[in-house]
Amino acid sequence: MDVSMVEEFKKFIKRGNVMDMAVGVIIGAAFGKIVASFVSDIIMPPLGLIMGKADMSNLFIPLSSTPVATLAEAKELGIPVIAYGNFISTCFDFVLVAYALFVIVMIYNRVNPPAKPVPKRLCPFCKTEIAEDATRCPHCTSELPAESK
Repeated sequence: MDVSMVEEFKKFIKRGNVMDMAVGVIIGAAFGKIVASFVSDIIMPPLGLIMGKADMSNLFIPLSSTPVATLAEAKELGIPVIAYGNFISTCFDFVLVAYALFVIVMIYNRVNPPAKPVPKRLCPFCKTEIAEDATRCPHCTSELPAESK
């Protein structure tokens, strides 16, 4: 590994946003487990009852002529299946996580509105943008008055 690459990696790790990202990933994983439990333990049982199946996660289509009663039995026998019940649960997980993130971002934006942009200093003569501490315009070379903002 190149020495400059190691130094660059050290600088990258020391930045605050890397730690923020790591914390976000860890909290996101924990939140994902909560949502998965909510979907599989709270949402799917009543939905399965309405659809006439007690356990939605056990809905599958076997891709073999061997008869099986449950998804667990099919997996145990190594029978390929299309486990559409698990897919439905995963889709509910995704929608709930996306909605929860939407609500969190919406609340955050209401509590912490974006900062208003700082007005730019313009040269009073040519109207180009200039540095805040400039004494002469870099574009038209005019001397700037002390209070031109």
